[in-house]
Amino acid sequence: MLTRRALITSSAAAALTAATLTVPGAATAHGSRHRRLQDSFPLPNAFQPEGIAIGAEPFAYFGSLANGDIYRANLFTGRGEIISTGPGTSSVGLKIDGYGRLFVSGGGAGSGRVVDTRSGRILASWTFATAPTFVNDVVLTPKGAFFTDSNQPFLYKAPLSLRGEPVKVPLTGDLVYQTGFNVNGITRTPDGRNLLVVQSNTATLYRVDPDTGVTRAVDLGGYPLTNGDGLLTVGRTLYVVQNRSNQVAVFTLDWRGLSGRLTGTRTNPNFDVPTTVAAYGDRLYLPNARFGTTVTPDTTYSVNSVKR
Repeated sequence: MLTRRALITSSAAAALTAATLTVPGAATAHGSRHRRLQDSFPLPNAFQPEGIAIGAEPFAYFGSLANGDIYRANLFTGRGEIISTGPGTSSVGLKIDGYGRLFVSGGGAGSGRVVDTRSGRILASWTFATAPTFVNDVVLTPKGAFFTDSNQPFLYKAPLSLRGEPVKVPLTGDLVYQTGFNVNGITRTPDGRNLLVVQSNTATLYRVDPDTGVTRAVDLGGYPLTNGDGLLTVGRTLYVVQNRSNQVAVFTLDWRGLSGRLTGTRTNPNFDVPTTVAAYGDRLYLPNARFGTTVTPDTTYSVNSVKR
């Protein structure tokens, strides 16, 4: 039985998009001659970012691996502030819904929580697993919020209503957990019916049935997803962040998400181990996690972008 640490119920269930993702801010980004999206901007020193989420408004949200703080930045000015103080444990993958609720993966704490981006309040908090665990990323679907665990072969499904307990969805089929860092990023298939996850230590993409947890390997024409991390689908386009490779691999998928072909890569000379990706307008934004860098109070971090 999963344990719920705290729960403050919400009166409305999340309203989600249809199967094909609508890119936030498309009209704003292209329709304004007076405002220009920032290509890059700094994050607070020693912040240690990993996840990014962008909703309908021109704001990006980032979680700190150091202490779990949530930082919000304006994509037109690059300026930002801490909007929610962390629990002292990591904030990793993030997703925001249409009600301004930010779903946050809790890393080694084995947890997930939901933050109100307007007030910074924690609306719900769950404990999914105990060590060894690393709750890594999250995706929102009409069936619930699905969290990955890089150490345990489960997805954790939390209710969008914030009522009731999460459930474990065992991962079976083609995907087999091995020694090391396993399932990482997660997104939806183009048709919206299933999920896609990347297994970092095997450089492989899998389709997951969200009801049963049965997985099937996705045929990417032999392209290995080395250093695979964050995932994003926009229509039939899949973006895969390859963190230590400092690039984003771009694929065109079939609607069911069972096969795809590489159509190109995106990179930026300022990439320094980018981890996750979110879209706004015609740009993809990625935080530099700078894994391997010795962190001091003066260590700098930044966000960079590439054209979609």
